[in-house]
Amino acid sequence: MHIDHIGIAVKDLEKSISVYEKILNITCSKREVVESEKVDTAFFQTGESKVELLGATSADSVIQKFIDKRGEGIHHIAFEVDNIENEITRLKNEGFTLLNDSPKQGADNKLVAFLHPKDTSGVLVELCETIK
Repeated sequence: MHIDHIGIAVKDLEKSISVYEKILNITCSKREVVESEKVDTAFFQTGESKVELLGATSADSVIQKFIDKRGEGIHHIAFEVDNIENEITRLKNEGFTLLNDSPKQGADNKLVAFLHPKDTSGVLVELCETIK
């Protein structure tokens, strides 16, 4: 298991892409809209891990709700796992609450599942597995 990416919720994705291109001194490596989550994503490859900027595509997007409640900022930390189904079962058995009981399609060719922040010191934790 390793950190796959850090997700950052932003109000203006285009502006934020420009800011992070300057900070990281690299260009955005990938853009993708995840229709099911109503989110537009932009990725920056930073060594073994990535920075993912998340912009809402709709007022009822989970990202827009997050920004309305907490403002822009770190939304989640994602850990790459070898077998997401096994990890979901293992973490349920450890007493963690999952926001989705089975993996769903996420951005960047990943299956994803989220742990509830109440069980993880207030941090939304994403498990992700690359679809093979």
